[in-house]
Amino acid sequence: MESSNIDFNFCFPVPNVLGSERVQLVPFVPSEHAEPFIEQCLLYPSVFENLPFGPFKDAHDLTTNYFIPHVQSNPGYLMFLIWDKTKPSSLPGAPGSIAGMMGYLNTSSINLSTEIGCIIIFPPFQRTHVTSNAVGLLLNYALNLPSRQAGALGLRRVFWQTNSMNQASVRLAGRMQFKLEGTLRWDRVLPANKTVGNGKKVREGDPRSDCIGRDTVMLSLCWDDWEDGAREAVDAIMNRTA
Repeated sequence: MESSNIDFNFCFPVPNVLGSERVQLVPFVPSEHAEPFIEQCLLYPSVFENLPFGPFKDAHDLTTNYFIPHVQSNPGYLMFLIWDKTKPSSLPGAPGSIAGMMGYLNTSSINLSTEIGCIIIFPPFQRTHVTSNAVGLLLNYALNLPSRQAGALGLRRVFWQTNSMNQASVRLAGRMQFKLEGTLRWDRVLPANKTVGNGKKVREGDPRSDCIGRDTVMLSLCWDDWEDGAREAVDAIMNRTA
């Protein structure tokens, strides 16, 4: 089923596919992708450690408690399933192995901005070409002008938010040319089942004392950075084979 036949409720046009030689991104369709995706999540529940949602017990749980209320109902959200084209798949017609998920969050058509987030890369695909290629594809589609890439959005700003304790994510953003803007202290109250916060205790009598807090590192990559060398640096990273 092509994405053009589905209403994703996203505030910008939705591409059918974004691809490089080694990775392919397709808009996440729960009816098609939730089941094979959750099968991998159940093997690697640690992928939700630094995320403010999950883990999920099955495809129905993922769809009803994440996709419907947080993605499909929000025009600023669009998630992509990540395929690693260099690995075989047991699914008929699939372009490769399911490697994870990531997408656009908090997108604003008025302010021409979006966030790359909700990044889930399954352990067998971590520290490979998958993450850099997937992020690079989303950056190119977001920041390129349509005159350079057909259908591209020509946004002015792409930002990246991550738990301050997740230094791997901070390093990845820096490698992908994002610039550090600052740290938002006590930015979020995390769900009670989360154990990775900001490493600080909440005060006595806190109204949500069973929930730890998160400090959020904010980084960004803007159109002028992109056209001043960041695009070439990202494309070079995507093209690396070692």
